[in-house]
Amino acid sequence: MTAILEVEALSSGYGPVPVLRDVTFSVPTGSIAAVLGANGAGKTTLLRTLSGLLRPTGGRVRYDGADLRGVRVEHLVRRGLAHVPEGRGIVAELTVEENLRLGGLWRRDRADARRAQDEVYQLFEPLARRRRHAGHQLSGGERQMLALGRALIARPRLLLLDEPSLGLAPRVTAQIMALLRRLCDSDGLTVLLVEQNVRSALSVADQGVVMSLGRVVTATPAAQLRDDVTLRHAYLGF
Repeated sequence: MTAILEVEALSSGYGPVPVLRDVTFSVPTGSIAAVLGANGAGKTTLLRTLSGLLRPTGGRVRYDGADLRGVRVEHLVRRGLAHVPEGRGIVAELTVEENLRLGGLWRRDRADARRAQDEVYQLFEPLARRRRHAGHQLSGGERQMLALGRALIARPRLLLLDEPSLGLAPRVTAQIMALLRRLCDSDGLTVLLVEQNVRSALSVADQGVVMSLGRVVTATPAAQLRDDVTLRHAYLGF
């Protein structure tokens, strides 16, 4: 299977402070790769670097065969890369509908943007019922649905998703994970998922990328990782 994302010897950090060190892995098209590890492992820094919010200090990132060095964030979005950061990243003062429209502002095909919005309402029925409500009036689960829905409006090919289960009830987490799996299987979406809920992530992932202290310890099939007791105890805490 062709890899839509190829990360090779990637290094990155904040000013003079290095965080990522020689990170290498790839993600096949239409799959879910779960990035796992303890707090401070570099998972969020990885997503911020891949989405253009941080500039790498070394290495290379290829997306759909093209080198991403020097590509601006807005151009990455137009190429089909979407990033949903930790904390859900919605505009609390705007309504659900206004937040969703933000996700499609750059799109030239207005008719398809409207279709995409209708599809989001079908995927997330609570949002359809609360489309006139402001973001701050939503529950935690609804805010996560809105952040994910706004990213999907752009019809991404690669979705970078940071801690989608944070603060959510297990039932809502299960629904979001199942949706991601369905979108990958039916629509060919590719997901790079950072998640502290290891069991939940591995239940839907094709691949597990385990990080520790800014390095990749292993990148292996999720089923194999679930069965590797030694690796799980050493790096994942269960």
